[in-house]
Amino acid sequence: MAGEFLAQFGKNRLAVIGGILVLILFVVAISAPFVAPYEPDYIDRYHILEPPSRLHPLGTDDLGRDVLSRILYGAGVSLSVGFVAVGLSTLIGIIFGAIAGYYGGIVDRIIMRFVDVMLSIPTFFLILTVIAFVGPSIWNIMIIIGVTSWMGVARLVRAEFLSLKSREFVLAARAIGASDWRIIFRHMLPNSLAPVIVSAVLGVASAVLIESSLSFLGLGVQPPRPSWGNILTAGKANIEIAWWLSVFPGLCILITVLSYNLLGEGLRDALDPRLRERR
Repeated sequence: MAGEFLAQFGKNRLAVIGGILVLILFVVAISAPFVAPYEPDYIDRYHILEPPSRLHPLGTDDLGRDVLSRILYGAGVSLSVGFVAVGLSTLIGIIFGAIAGYYGGIVDRIIMRFVDVMLSIPTFFLILTVIAFVGPSIWNIMIIIGVTSWMGVARLVRAEFLSLKSREFVLAARAIGASDWRIIFRHMLPNSLAPVIVSAVLGVASAVLIESSLSFLGLGVQPPRPSWGNILTAGKANIEIAWWLSVFPGLCILITVLSYNLLGEGLRDALDPRLRERR
């Protein structure tokens, strides 16, 4: 099974490229304290708004801080927000989707109507509203993105459970007296994880984009802690004289989002046998 998955995944060159880029981004985020030429808050007052040079390969910002170092440290911040937020949203979505799909009836209707209400509210504006009350911080951003992004996972898990609960292995587990929770988490959930994995990978890209947007607006990760979004904020204020402050963090966001999307699409094609048959 694993060999078949790897063979199918390897046929998709764009997915392989996306996976390699994701791995590189992960390594960069982990190794930032060791490879960054400067501390992210180090100020070189003799080189303010300096273009890329030997001392500062990606230039400096309006305070004289090295852009390369801040981008490297910002990678860890942005990816941490993505992983934690997606982990939380996936957990919530699995719980609600599993309960709705397994029990059905009025429980299903109540949960899915709540999901419909949540989906009818623009997620970004909901996040902005919540942040206005609780205040911006990295942990608040992680939690808020997580608790406002679980609805898609819930619908995926519900659909999988609806198709699985009449299968023979589920009926056999009921016949021998297995509890509902054992059937859900031991028998049904492992057979429903393929679309959840794909959704989680794509969700990391979305969370990174949301975090960058919030930080750009000054409502996300707060200075002096670097993130790609608040580096772009300095770029906006100096767009006419310091192009590097917008180009390099913008490229990082673009590459990250594109990489996770390519990886997610490749995983979907490799994990879903119906898509393989169509090809």
